[in-house]
Amino acid sequence: MGKKQSRIGEHLYFFFVCIVITPILMSGCGHLNEGQARSNFKEANDLFNQGSYNASLSKYEQISEKYPAAGDRVLFEMGIVYAYPGNEQKDYQKSLECFKKLIKDYPGSEYRKDSEMMIFQIRNVTVKDKMIAAQQSQIEALQQEVKNKGDEIITLQKKIEALEKEIFAIRKEPADKILIEKKERRLTLFSNGKALKTYKIALGGNPNGPKERQGDNKTPEGTYFIDSRNKDSRYHLSLHISYPNEKDKKRAKELGISPGGDIMIHGIKNGFSWVGGLHTDVDWTKGCIAVTDEEIEEIDRLAPNGTIVEITP
Repeated sequence: MGKKQSRIGEHLYFFFVCIVITPILMSGCGHLNEGQARSNFKEANDLFNQGSYNASLSKYEQISEKYPAAGDRVLFEMGIVYAYPGNEQKDYQKSLECFKKLIKDYPGSEYRKDSEMMIFQIRNVTVKDKMIAAQQSQIEALQQEVKNKGDEIITLQKKIEALEKEIFAIRKEPADKILIEKKERRLTLFSNGKALKTYKIALGGNPNGPKERQGDNKTPEGTYFIDSRNKDSRYHLSLHISYPNEKDKKRAKELGISPGGDIMIHGIKNGFSWVGGLHTDVDWTKGCIAVTDEEIEEIDRLAPNGTIVEITP
């Protein structure tokens, strides 16, 4: 289909030529007055107009045998059928052979000039088709090369990820800080100022602004620390954050409300670990910070009690 579309310009030309010669095809030969011959040409033309191109060509061959005096017209019209864009079995080579034979065997034919024009146009089309085919082959080769490179990149990325996991697994120095960036939905472990690993997170269902009161579904903002952990959590495993701090308590007291508590870094609710990283598509906690079960195990291993937790807007 793509190749057909690439030759629309040339096909339009042939379509135009075919329209120009339609009166010739339909009216019969001016120098051939036999009614039976005209009837045969009309039958061949009708088959052509119906899209029965092979049947039309067969009829022209019969006409050529019966009426050799009309050979130039037969050759010309057969050349048109072979080159016609609507003919899915079109054959430019056979079309050229018809027009060349006409010029050679009938030098004084009224179809000679049109045949020369058709030869010129068909040659242009075939040259362009070869160029298009060569360019298409180059495009396909480049596309395959890009695909191969893409596969190589994916393989390398997987190897890098595997190596990073291996390196991370054998680290012995603990994290001394956990940075939680709410806007970026990101948790990063640090050791001596160096980032160890970053995780995507989900927050409380009402994430904008700091937590102020019990039940507001907000995630706190401020500086805290890990003060305990629960390995029997309903969310696989949890690390308790020391919210509320003194600043939070003072604000709540001024407002005459309870600041709330039980803010954790935890995994996915038990029974739903299959959700994996998709859980970060929505903020679903009641104010806690959620990661996958595999990730909370890593954080639990590297972040001991006393680890600083900084939560920024």
